[in-house]
Amino acid sequence: VLHGFGQLTAYFIRNFASLNDGSRLIVAPEALNRFYLDNTTYHGSPQARVGATWMTREDRQAEIDDYVNYLDLLHHQIAAQLGGAKPRTVVLGFSQGVATACRWLARGTSRADTLVLWAGPMPIELDAAASAPLRPMRIIRVLGRKDQIGSPEAIRAEDARYAAMNITAELVQFDGGHEIDEAALLALRV
Repeated sequence: VLHGFGQLTAYFIRNFASLNDGSRLIVAPEALNRFYLDNTTYHGSPQARVGATWMTREDRQAEIDDYVNYLDLLHHQIAAQLGGAKPRTVVLGFSQGVATACRWLARGTSRADTLVLWAGPMPIELDAAASAPLRPMRIIRVLGRKDQIGSPEAIRAEDARYAAMNITAELVQFDGGHEIDEAALLALRV
């Protein structure tokens, strides 16, 4: 599960507690870049809130390369610890984590059975050729009806992009906003 902009894994992973039934290994890597979330608190203060981001516009390509390599290494290390078992792999990206998940699985060496794109669009640079590694996966888009990226216009625009990439994606909507909704998560049955 890949978090969104400004989130830390310690808090983000709490969204998946209801899935932790002993039959799943839930891995929540944290983005490599941390920063202070606001400028109103002295940054050295214990009250200064910290968040993480997968990338910024500064040295963008190097940051993408770094997190693709990081996620591949982590995935391969976990696979090696499973002693040859080949479990079903589900990758869920939330918000900024959607673009991260797509870039990782399109550019890296890791593969997933299911890719859940929760509250975020496919990255703009992925075209039909670049997105080819994603096509064999079951892809599920999850959008809150109160989230601006869940508007009918945004959905139609994203549908057109998927069609141009020859990607089939299921669409699941829930009545919330830009959040991981527990009932929607459980209803995915992934």
